[in-house]
Amino acid sequence: MRIAALDDEPYQLELIEHTMEGIGHECHCYTEGKTLLRDLRQQSFDLLVLDWNLPDVSGPAVVQWIRQDLASSIPILFVTARREEADMIEGLAAGADDFMVKPIRVGELQARVRALLRRAYPRQHEAEVSFGPYHFMQRARALQVNGVPIELKHREYELALFLFQNMGRLLSREHLREAVWGAAPDAPSRSLDTHISRLRTKLDLRPANGFLLSAVYGLGYRLEAMDGESFAPSSPPALSAEA
Repeated sequence: MRIAALDDEPYQLELIEHTMEGIGHECHCYTEGKTLLRDLRQQSFDLLVLDWNLPDVSGPAVVQWIRQDLASSIPILFVTARREEADMIEGLAAGADDFMVKPIRVGELQARVRALLRRAYPRQHEAEVSFGPYHFMQRARALQVNGVPIELKHREYELALFLFQNMGRLLSREHLREAVWGAAPDAPSRSLDTHISRLRTKLDLRPANGFLLSAVYGLGYRLEAMDGESFAPSSPPALSAEA
């Protein structure tokens, strides 16, 4: 997952970054609220970890802007030295999803982040998941469309699954490259466009088939279902105990 952390104390940021990387996430660090707010207009993240007291803007003000102006439902966790009940109430009322008091305890931070991500993205870890006629089998790294196997290369499969798991979200180019190619700074930009083009063709992602994979100039890509109810994600039926 792609996480952004905002704290004006470098050693706290370093601790958060190492903690997130320790459970397999990419962490992007910010020391100023205005810089994070600027990037949120152009970048996409899966979760935010925010401090309260910042040099340029308060943590609750950042949350309110994200919820109201950006209209984003991204999970937000406050990690702050404030510990009064009134502070927790104010933070949650501003739109945060959880509240954790410093000093940071690594195990607690990991547990809270895992819980938030699990609630926000429940389909990410299921062994099999279907989106209309598209059926992903994650253990086998295989995809079937209307029961017919589709041959995909490794990164094509990773990109397809990530797009479907994030149906309706505008995903920045950097977010997509990190999810599929990792955080390597030399990941080729044109390779993403090439993979997107191949997926459109191989998976026939067009409105006539119920899906639209569109580019948003200067930002990234969004996969949308033309009929949200018909193409909502669903898990395969559970096998009975006798099966």
